[in-house]
Amino acid sequence: MDCPRCDDLMIVLELNGVEIDYCTECGGIWLDEGELEILLDNEVEKKNLLTSFRSFEGIGEEIRKCPVCEKNMEKILCSCHDKEVIIDRCRKMHGLWFDKGELDDVLKKGKLDKKGLTVNLLKDMFSKTI
Repeated sequence: MDCPRCDDLMIVLELNGVEIDYCTECGGIWLDEGELEILLDNEVEKKNLLTSFRSFEGIGEEIRKCPVCEKNMEKILCSCHDKEVIIDRCRKMHGLWFDKGELDDVLKKGKLDKKGLTVNLLKDMFSKTI
């Protein structure tokens, strides 16, 4: 699968039964539909995060193409307690794209990974800051 940001080939890693596509060039992460939910263990926080997703128009950030269907993805505003993160979501629901550091923001700043288990596993897998 090619990276939606830099078009380099991404590598596939497995974390707790979830396949994560990772770009070694730009540090971005692709999660297929439903994989973010699997990574999150707290049902209440998971529901709060998913219901916080809102389409976000008018941002100057480059439009990315879905690595599955190659259609333009939409920008999504993800409100995580006091932190807002803009991520990319395939309009056909193929998955979510996180630029480097965005998944970390969603998990840590959103208080969805209170013990840091997922973030630490991701860091170990990638051997660099996400």
